[in-house]
Amino acid sequence: MSNLASALRRRRFLISGWPWRSLGYLLTTAVVAAPFAAVVWPLGLPWLVAATDVRAGRFPDPPVLVLMAVGAALLIGFGPLVAVPLAALERRRLEFLGDRPPATAHLPAPADPIAWLRLRYAEAATWREVLYGLFLAVAVPAWYGVLGLAALLVAGFLGSPLFAAIGAARFQLGPVEITGVVESVPVALLGLLLLAPLAYLAGLTAAGQRAVAHALLGDGYGTDVREVTRSRARLVDAFETERRRIERDLHDGAQHRLTSLTLHLGMARVDLPADSPAAEPLTRAHTQAKELMVVLRDLVHGIRPQILADVGLLPALRELAAQSPVPVTVVGPQTVSRPPELVEATAYYVASEALGNVAKHAGASRAEVRVEWTGDLLTLQVADDGRGGADPAAGTGLTGLADRVAAVGGRLLLATPAGGGTLVRVELPCRS
Repeated sequence: MSNLASALRRRRFLISGWPWRSLGYLLTTAVVAAPFAAVVWPLGLPWLVAATDVRAGRFPDPPVLVLMAVGAALLIGFGPLVAVPLAALERRRLEFLGDRPPATAHLPAPADPIAWLRLRYAEAATWREVLYGLFLAVAVPAWYGVLGLAALLVAGFLGSPLFAAIGAARFQLGPVEITGVVESVPVALLGLLLLAPLAYLAGLTAAGQRAVAHALLGDGYGTDVREVTRSRARLVDAFETERRRIERDLHDGAQHRLTSLTLHLGMARVDLPADSPAAEPLTRAHTQAKELMVVLRDLVHGIRPQILADVGLLPALRELAAQSPVPVTVVGPQTVSRPPELVEATAYYVASEALGNVAKHAGASRAEVRVEWTGDLLTLQVADDGRGGADPAAGTGLTGLADRVAAVGGRLLLATPAGGGTLVRVELPCRS
């Protein structure tokens, strides 16, 4: 669907409905902005007085400073409560200009009012909406005043023959004074000529306000990025589901059958005489079957450790540390609650890969795994005292870990100065 921005570039703009739609948008904007301007302008007067004093070389009086502080406190305290619903209204009003309402940058609101306030006051999107409210209260009335005077002037030009007919017209254009109908005709023609620039000026004003609204009230590319992140998270979730299915099939199918085969080979070996020609091949087959059981058990454990599924992240990390050739200390909160399953698995595999790198590349004498869970954020750090200088491009798996962490909405940070050890830190959001 066409919108105002594209309509302004077409030659048929003046004979289309867009000038009227622009005018309607501006008039409704004036209705919306008026109450905000009535509140904001009085709050801004002390700031104007203070600016005047400073320009004159005087320090503002204490009452002016008090009023400035009160105004700022009221704006910070109550501005978001007004700006959030105002922004929702303004996003809907953009449909009048042919736009799809821009997506909000706000996170989903919790039901608890206190949590809602805490979330909204902490979001950058809220303060961009407050800034848009100030734009409506300060810039819009000032510019609309200029636009309104231009419209009144053009209307006066157009109505000059009527005013002259009733004896009420008196125009002074330079040295020429217009007092009669005949003299007013050129003025009316001038008003007709000015209608086109006035229509374009109204359209450009509406388009400018539209651009400001999209910049301050929209989500920019956040919606697209968030959707890509969601789709990537869905792929990771599907991958984890398939991983668990393979683990279950290996554990419940192949591993049990291999166990049964090993048991039967062992029983046949016991029953077979030691001098039988088949004794040596059977012994070899039994040994290989036992070795294959160990390999399969390690493979199943690598897909997803049973202790991680049964007990949780910290016990799984302690088991991982016990298997490491480098002494590893695990530090974490003693809590009963657990983060989401996908977050647990991601944190575990980050620790597993990082400790594997410590053992293979770091030359470290010790390492530490630290887990912190505060609010909606799980943080995991793996630090060592090795040689440092880890390069993500050198095949250490850090790039893959960063992609895996990003897929669940987290981020991976790496500090690895040469000779100063390596610190791998991941921050994983625990919201559903």
